[in-house]
Amino acid sequence: MLYDHLHGHGAPEMNPVSLADAKTHLSELVDRVEAGDSIDITRRGKPVARLTAAAAARKPVDAARLRALTAVMPLQALEAAELVRSMRDDDRY
Repeated sequence: MLYDHLHGHGAPEMNPVSLADAKTHLSELVDRVEAGDSIDITRRGKPVARLTAAAAARKPVDAARLRALTAVMPLQALEAAELVRSMRDDDRY
């Protein structure tokens, strides 16, 4: 069962992993978490912890660089609503 969970076989739902198994297979469990799984760790059959992916750090926006980029971009010939309408209509037919 642990092998199936570690290697993505079987049902996709979250399966609990004992603390002893988690200690033995930590790097494999971390790989599964990076792939999108959440893993409950149990001690004596009771959930005590959950492994989940860490939120990715956001990079701050460099406002001066963004202004410099948009300053050199050509203006669009169509208004936004017209552009979206033409894209929608062209894609429809």
